[in-house]
Amino acid sequence: MKQSTHRILTTHCGSLARPTDLLDVMKAKVNGEPYDADKYATTLRRSVADIVSKQAEYGIDIVSDGEQSKPGFYTYMRERLTGFEKKDAPKAAWTQWSGEVAMFPEYYEQYFSRRMMGGSITARAALVCTGPIAYRGQEAIRKDIENLKAALVGLNVEEAFMPAVAPAGVGRNEYYRSEEEFLSAVGDALREEYRAIVNAGLILQVDDPWLTEVHSQNPTLSPAERRKIGEISVEALNHAIRGIPAEKIRFHTCYGINEGPRIHDAPLKEITDLILKVNAGAYAFEAANARHEHEYRIWEDVKLPEEKILIPGVITHCSNIVEHPELIAERIIRFAKLVGRERVIAGSDCGFSSQATYNPEVHPKIVWAKFQAMTEGTKLASQQLWR
Repeated sequence: MKQSTHRILTTHCGSLARPTDLLDVMKAKVNGEPYDADKYATTLRRSVADIVSKQAEYGIDIVSDGEQSKPGFYTYMRERLTGFEKKDAPKAAWTQWSGEVAMFPEYYEQYFSRRMMGGSITARAALVCTGPIAYRGQEAIRKDIENLKAALVGLNVEEAFMPAVAPAGVGRNEYYRSEEEFLSAVGDALREEYRAIVNAGLILQVDDPWLTEVHSQNPTLSPAERRKIGEISVEALNHAIRGIPAEKIRFHTCYGINEGPRIHDAPLKEITDLILKVNAGAYAFEAANARHEHEYRIWEDVKLPEEKILIPGVITHCSNIVEHPELIAERIIRFAKLVGRERVIAGSDCGFSSQATYNPEVHPKIVWAKFQAMTEGTKLASQQLWR
């Protein structure tokens, strides 16, 4: 994993909006309707090529495939793991932010209807483990890797990464005797996907918003219970990535796509030590939205381990406002002064289309304007940091 040795590098958290023609054929595929498999493969390959090329055009140094093949952040696991069933999610299950919803029910009634349900290509459903877990996504991950590597040919980028879900993000257990046993089984299965990504010469990004959400949203859990869940999750992830060089892995955690008030987000300081326990080479987290921008100061007291990299969000996924390049530069410089310029890469708070939807929260055209602003901001920051 490259460091910012001569200038601040840029990246993001992975997911980007899918084009309409891909959504149309993906919708049929995901919902079990007849579809043209050759058309889907061709459309997907073209979509990946276009999204990677556009990232390079807008100055993103470390690019992804935009998660173009994934119908949803974690629901893609339904195709890649055995042992899971899809069950209709009750309305309450939509609310990953139960504290927020309880405080602002009128807002979230409109929010979920307008943003989450209106444009999604498939109804939201819960994944429930009802049998032994094994990995069966060999062909799917092979195609993902093949499409991304083909898209990189001839482009001037520094590196490429591919996101994959953390063990804690894959469904609910109704089969294994304990949560530890369940997460271990998920991790052993996901390990095959992790290793395939790294063996292909790509950077693996492990996405784990549940580490933050469990500390933020379930009012029935005590602080000690939340802590225990977080520790179990990190232990399961480290077990899954064992033997993979840390410098090939970046870990991302956030509070999910939520354009709401965010009052119940757990402070980053409560989970920083858990994040740093993950055996990764870089850590990506929210740092641009108004609930978390001030938290850069925790790095005044928390020592970042040697050779580790921070990927703070300097543009946010929960607002259609395009950040000013000078503000982005300020955000970058704050972190650089605390941990060293070489150990900072500019990123986004979260992905911009974790679900395949016709109606992403941030309009795709605005996302590219945000990327342009980030590129300009990193240039301003680099001019100051490498005087």
